[in-house]
Amino acid sequence: MPPSPPLQLVALLLLSLLLRSATAAEYTVGDGPWDTGTNYATWSDKHAFLAGDILVFQYVRSQHNVLQVTEATYRSCDTGGGGVAGVIKSYDTGYDRVQLTEPNATYWFICDFPGHCLGGMRLAVKVAAAAAGGGGGGGSPPPSGVPLHPPAAGGAGRSQWPAWGLTLAVLLVVFHYCIIIF
Repeated sequence: MPPSPPLQLVALLLLSLLLRSATAAEYTVGDGPWDTGTNYATWSDKHAFLAGDILVFQYVRSQHNVLQVTEATYRSCDTGGGGVAGVIKSYDTGYDRVQLTEPNATYWFICDFPGHCLGGMRLAVKVAAAAAGGGGGGGSPPPSGVPLHPPAAGGAGRSQWPAWGLTLAVLLVVFHYCIIIF
């Protein structure tokens, strides 16, 4: 005899909770376009970033760019005039996806267009190690005691149900019924 519907529901919910923490999240930086009107310090403080998560920068190519930089360049907003001092990687497509691969690291991003970084168009992201059950990161200041976010001028996130998790749960319930019935 198949298990009762409440038991099936409990099993489905438990399975979904286990699978939920195994997926990377995708965040649209600032929950909108990468521009000078967003407070990126406040935005990043609202999220707990984990290794494997993806940041999506959306912007007008002729008006902005994204540079992954060192902490010193982030704090000074100075790339040496040629856009190379302290630059780790440069993005300029208007739709840039950056995977946060290093656990327990801070990623530093700026816009190098004149006045934009000093006007607050910079982002610091603290990444925690990916762990079962989720984790925290996102807004913790680095251990140096220096504030993570200098004063600044103004998507998505971890999904509650990964698509494959629901599919797997349904398949397990069907498989369970097949074993009991046959």
